[in-house]
Amino acid sequence: MALRPSNQSRADQLAERNAAQQEALLREVDDALREDKFMGFLQRHGIMVAVGIVLALGALGGYLWWDHSQTRAAGERGEQFTVALDRVEAGHLDSADKQLQPLASGDAAGTSAAARLMRAGIALEQGRQKDAVRLFGEVATDTRAPQPFRDLATIRQVAADFDAMAPEQVVARLKPLAAPGNPWFGNAGELLAIAYLKQGKPELAGPLFASIAREKDAPESLRRRARQMAGVLGVDAVDDPEKIAKENADAR
Repeated sequence: MALRPSNQSRADQLAERNAAQQEALLREVDDALREDKFMGFLQRHGIMVAVGIVLALGALGGYLWWDHSQTRAAGERGEQFTVALDRVEAGHLDSADKQLQPLASGDAAGTSAAARLMRAGIALEQGRQKDAVRLFGEVATDTRAPQPFRDLATIRQVAADFDAMAPEQVVARLKPLAAPGNPWFGNAGELLAIAYLKQGKPELAGPLFASIAREKDAPESLRRRARQMAGVLGVDAVDDPEKIAKENADAR
């Protein structure tokens, strides 16, 4: 079988081969230069690179250790809090208070606030009003504590110290919380309305009692008291007279 004659001349074939050899040589030179640059970089900065790698690994290991420690510490705090609750329910208030002291002074903001609130409640139960007011005040002004805890502490502090406070102080402390839609509206609103009465402002107290009486999320006992106070002040807080009459009959 006869070979098909090539269209390329001998000179063209040689030129093509030389070009291919030059391209391969250039690739080898380029790879060598890259390797030399990398080796040079390691020689100049190798220690820094190694230190960076070690630091990164150390940081990762430290974070994993910290996360494990935090989880374990949270579990331990939860167990201590549960023990304190059990002691309170059993009536061992002194023992429960002692159990809560390290939690109350700890760094965990939420646990610390909850422990101080419970210690304040124990103090009230034991007749130590000043201690209770102080502990409630600490939580109320603690910017690290969760806001719901701070709001609850504010209401409890005012309730515990209500007789010793000027009505103006009560109004200033509770008015921001005594707004419809606020989770603490019922409790804060009742104290605020009483403060209005002490100020001689029944025109403010009556409608506030009526609003509390209509607050569906408020405890029924609180709504009933507010309804009665609104009625005494001449404000209609009854939306369904038949239903209210039945509730009053059931409460007797």
